[in-house]
Amino acid sequence: MPMHGTDASGYCSIMPIVGNLRALIRSTIVLLAGLAIVTLSACDSVATAPAPGLNPRQVTVVGAGKVEGTPDTLTASVAISFQASDATTAMNQTSDRQQAVIDALVAGGVDNADISTTTVSLQPQFGTDGVTVAGYQASNGIDVKIRDLSAASRTLALIVNIGGNTTRINSVNFSIDDDSQLVKDARARAFEDAKDRAQQYSDLSGLKLGKVISISESSDTAPPQPVPVPTPRAMASDVPLAPGQQTVNFAVTAVWELG
Repeated sequence: MPMHGTDASGYCSIMPIVGNLRALIRSTIVLLAGLAIVTLSACDSVATAPAPGLNPRQVTVVGAGKVEGTPDTLTASVAISFQASDATTAMNQTSDRQQAVIDALVAGGVDNADISTTTVSLQPQFGTDGVTVAGYQASNGIDVKIRDLSAASRTLALIVNIGGNTTRINSVNFSIDDDSQLVKDARARAFEDAKDRAQQYSDLSGLKLGKVISISESSDTAPPQPVPVPTPRAMASDVPLAPGQQTVNFAVTAVWELG
């Protein structure tokens, strides 16, 4: 059977074969393009599918807990200051008087470990012209931790009586020496508060509260602000002191599953 025909002039014609070849090429290209689209769609659907077991339904809450305790320790910031015409005399007088205060504190029952030097300074004092050095002022500061609050007033009076007019009691600060139990109690209250909040959101949403996913915490112990204590000019009597209350604040951020 002939694969081609002849035209009027008798020449062989291949146009039908060329046309069929072009149609076949077009069909092949369309088919390959379709397969590529299907393949890309399948890959894309796998990449965006949620991981097995992932539950996007969850609730994040912050719980707060607060506990108050009575301070059992007082820390007094105390300084001795002398002024003299020369630096050596000012420093020696200050050192001798501060040492006398420290010796009296130790003799009165304060542990050496609870007495710490905080400042030692020597500064020139200028005259009225602001240029000429008229003398020197030396200062020696210590922190005294008093663990027996019943003796705190007498201890402050002792410091003033030994230090005399050179004494400066800059502040007193109450604290709780061991607040670990208070922190535990505040933490427990903060978690219970967080759980109550999460349960409320669960009830409101009509879902069931599941297991805890994560917990993070922060604590803050807020001691009373240091209280300035004026220095008496005469023999000091017991200084009235009121320790008040110290607050331990705790915050918990927790995430629960919702089912």
